[in-house]
Amino acid sequence: MTPTKTELLRDTIEHLDIKAHDVRPLVRAMGHMAFQARNLHRAATLYDAMLEDTECGVILCLAGSLFSAGLKQVVVDLVRHRMVDAIVSTGALIVDQDFFEALGFRHYRGSPHADDNTLRELHIDRIYDTFIDEDELRECDATIARLASELETRPYSSREFIGEMGAWLARHGKTRDSVVLAAHEAGVPIFCPAFSDCSAGFGLVHHQWTRAGRPQLSIDSARDFLELTRCRLALRDSGLFMVGGGVPKNFAQDVVVAADFVGQPVAMHKYAVQLTVADERDGALSGSTLREASSWGKVATTAEQMVYGEATLTLPLVAGYAFHQRHWEARPERRLVAACQ
Repeated sequence: MTPTKTELLRDTIEHLDIKAHDVRPLVRAMGHMAFQARNLHRAATLYDAMLEDTECGVILCLAGSLFSAGLKQVVVDLVRHRMVDAIVSTGALIVDQDFFEALGFRHYRGSPHADDNTLRELHIDRIYDTFIDEDELRECDATIARLASELETRPYSSREFIGEMGAWLARHGKTRDSVVLAAHEAGVPIFCPAFSDCSAGFGLVHHQWTRAGRPQLSIDSARDFLELTRCRLALRDSGLFMVGGGVPKNFAQDVVVAADFVGQPVAMHKYAVQLTVADERDGALSGSTLREASSWGKVATTAEQMVYGEATLTLPLVAGYAFHQRHWEARPERRLVAACQ
């Protein structure tokens, strides 16, 4: 018997709370093991070192289906506890997953063995073992289109537009536990270099289609790069905490080169940690080593660590270790949004 949509969209994904679990004894024990356990321990200590180094700003890079999988609250807590100063992300994480849930919608526990033809007929989208109501996702698209229609018709950086999303959520959001909202309140800029590759793209296509022949809102990706470069120039030192790879990884690494190219040279990223399932054998950026990035003048090799493991396992341990070390308590509130102006 074919299940109904209500039956399939019943059990919600619940977000992990790193504040509730002191994982430090486990992570320390892993430091005496081998392979990825030892690598994870070193990554956790390096992220903690970034936070203890009060002259170092932390750029968090995010790629992959992290928030739909239950990691949204982890990033909300990183923002609220001054454990990150800027975010570079894929658009899907910020719009289709975080903003989507801030509208009152949820992600659901599903199965990788579900009949995808049945899911399509029921308007259910699947991310491996997670289900999403397509009709609700369309409402997310439409909300972006409505927001765009309310703003001045001019070019925006993705950071600026996401800031407007945060202001909108402050007035209309259904939950306070949103990365977009938390970042808006904390002055943490969020950049999505490929912003149109998500629900934002559908919303902006609708906006520009309906305003054909009239002034339109657009996204200026070069301004994104300039603004993140200005963020780096506002910092004495910088560290990268990367979850996944892709565009966010390269975009954040490249600001060192951009600063040099405009005649404002800065030091390479002092720290770099990457949690990934990709490896370097195919030459793709997601798996390229952080040592390789040093040849481009982007990342110093003295404090870098890659951990090969899936993010729902690795991120709570690395972030949880650093949270309970509590070096974030002495960090300044940088509000790098001001550097973007």
